[in-house]
Amino acid sequence: MLSHSSFRLHARCRFTLPSLSPSFAPNFVSLPYFRPRSHVLPRPRAILQISASITAKPSSELRRKPGASEPDDKLVALRELFSTPNVNIDAYIVPSQDAHQSEFIADCYQRRAYISGFTGSAGTAVITKDKAALWTDGRYFLQAEKQLSSSWILMRAGNLGVPTTGEWLNGVLAPGCRVGIDPFLFSSDSADELKEAISQKNHELVYLYDINLVDEIWKESRPKPPSRPIRLHDLKYAGVDVSSKLASLRSELNNAGSSSIVISMLDEIAWLLNLRGSDVPHSPVMYAYLVVEIDGAKLFVDIAKVNSEVMHYLNNAGVELKPYKSILSEIESLAAKGVCLWLDTTSVSAAIVSTYKSACDKYFGDAGAVNKKKKNVPDGPDSQSLAPTPVYKSSPVSLAKAVKNYAELEGMRNAHLRDAAALAQFWAWLEEEIGNGVVLTEVEVADKLLEFRSRQDGFVDTSFDTISGSGANGAIIHYKPEPDSCSIVDKEKLFLLDSGAQYLDGTTDVTRTVHFGQPSSWQKECFTRVLQGHIALDQAIFPEYYPGFVLDAFARSSLWKSGLDYRHGTGHGVGAALNVHEGPQSISFRFSNMTPLLKGMIVSNEPGYYEDHAFGIRIENLLIVKEANTPVRFGGLEYLGFEKLTFVPIQTKMVDLSLLSATEIDWLNNYHEQVWVKVSPLLEGLASEWLWNNTRPILKR
Repeated sequence: MLSHSSFRLHARCRFTLPSLSPSFAPNFVSLPYFRPRSHVLPRPRAILQISASITAKPSSELRRKPGASEPDDKLVALRELFSTPNVNIDAYIVPSQDAHQSEFIADCYQRRAYISGFTGSAGTAVITKDKAALWTDGRYFLQAEKQLSSSWILMRAGNLGVPTTGEWLNGVLAPGCRVGIDPFLFSSDSADELKEAISQKNHELVYLYDINLVDEIWKESRPKPPSRPIRLHDLKYAGVDVSSKLASLRSELNNAGSSSIVISMLDEIAWLLNLRGSDVPHSPVMYAYLVVEIDGAKLFVDIAKVNSEVMHYLNNAGVELKPYKSILSEIESLAAKGVCLWLDTTSVSAAIVSTYKSACDKYFGDAGAVNKKKKNVPDGPDSQSLAPTPVYKSSPVSLAKAVKNYAELEGMRNAHLRDAAALAQFWAWLEEEIGNGVVLTEVEVADKLLEFRSRQDGFVDTSFDTISGSGANGAIIHYKPEPDSCSIVDKEKLFLLDSGAQYLDGTTDVTRTVHFGQPSSWQKECFTRVLQGHIALDQAIFPEYYPGFVLDAFARSSLWKSGLDYRHGTGHGVGAALNVHEGPQSISFRFSNMTPLLKGMIVSNEPGYYEDHAFGIRIENLLIVKEANTPVRFGGLEYLGFEKLTFVPIQTKMVDLSLLSATEIDWLNNYHEQVWVKVSPLLEGLASEWLWNNTRPILKR
């Protein structure tokens, strides 16, 4: 599945990182800043400045004759709150994320979807007193066109001439206006970026700590917060116990001259504590904050989710439980005690960072000017802080989590084989049904796949909403079929299926594109060029410490030869029985992400091609970064390559053999031989026969 479009790093990055230990102990390596999900979507780097006078047409004008906008009751109600005494704003911004910068969020936090009607996972809504605009990226342009009413302007982020949210606000608001946000829903960096952008017209960014305007109009119809229990993640899957992980983290705190860190990313908390939850659809995490100090740790969570087993486990690990909503008071308390707090401003909310800064100011005000002169951060682990000072660094948990240990890699390998067996059973069933003339909708097909997967040992959930797209729907990059509006799976059209699962021991993500009839020569050419890019990336050998963007062109070069391309990254990180999208690594044309690909990381390989209103093509496998055995190591560097995790046949009927080299044909035949050897022992009957037929070698005539 395609990753969020706004993964990026600050410019202050470096190539070299310390080598990672092969042992089980987690290795916390310092990273340059990683911006997981900025609310100000990126613009093309070639555009240094965009005039604020540029406008975009309302989405309605793309599909119907212009006319008077229909009144939107939600927007009317929201705007009425602008002038209330405790608000007093001229514009309000509603991002997609929750307070933890999550990509997938609980229903009760789907504020942007509620106010706009657009349900894609990435986007930002901006409402002024007389306008409403929504920014999203290329994966969602078609979906947004369909879902937005005529009251909304669709901003295609990244397209030439499309302003950022800040630029747009500067153009539509009179100078000196107040722009409101919920500071819990913006990372500190994204809030600072927005504040700087709108300051050009003397606008003020207003933090509304105590009220979320969307919640105010959502009222009783808003879903209840999740309440399912937290569970332990077995050590045989985790590989490293919580005490070892906390000890490594505390060593990092000492080295950074910090005595405490606040962690807000949900997958980092789940990984660090070897816990899993069910609060977020598709992601086995729980809503929580974690504060780790040199001599203890506190987990801020709804205590009703913690059963006696987990309570005992946390007590033994030295983790104290605190109410989820008490995080800001704890931050204030840390500053009052003179604690130097480690803050990853790319992920920690503006509410937390601002609260700590204010508490530090209060500390210095109370202590007087003498203490203020002692504000320097200590240089080494033996130094002692004399006053609270923020330490701004990337979370050390991010990289430690991304580099999988032996147990995590074994769990991922095993989960992918069971998943491959489920997919073989599914594809055998689907081809037989379509061949017999059975009429199936995209939703029915997705539901049947879920049924096959749920029979596998250790199945927990899907890892994202299945993308089941026939014909033109396959061109909607993050298409989600709905029962009342989905299409029939048409035998005469391309069918794209992007799906994944969460198992107790691993997380999967795989995409295949097939045709149940006879594909056109153009469809075969496009498919083959996507396959060539997939093969080129799979076979890539590269020096250690190289970031993923260096490899992105491998996957696009064959498409570029025909003037084709795709509007998404080529690969994202994947968690081990955790989030299907994880940072900090990626393979993308966005060259600001300088995170090196390291041994033990897992990334997706998913080039594609999409013709709007016609068809979509994507081929996706997951890969483990591994050491490559090269005859020479120039400069003394180690060279890296990839190990395949995904073993699902690629439909050879879609391949134009005239375009493939002998080496590429060998790759496809070797891959299918591996699929048969690894997966066939798990199958019988129709599924085994299907696998045999779809892994037979091909010959170029």
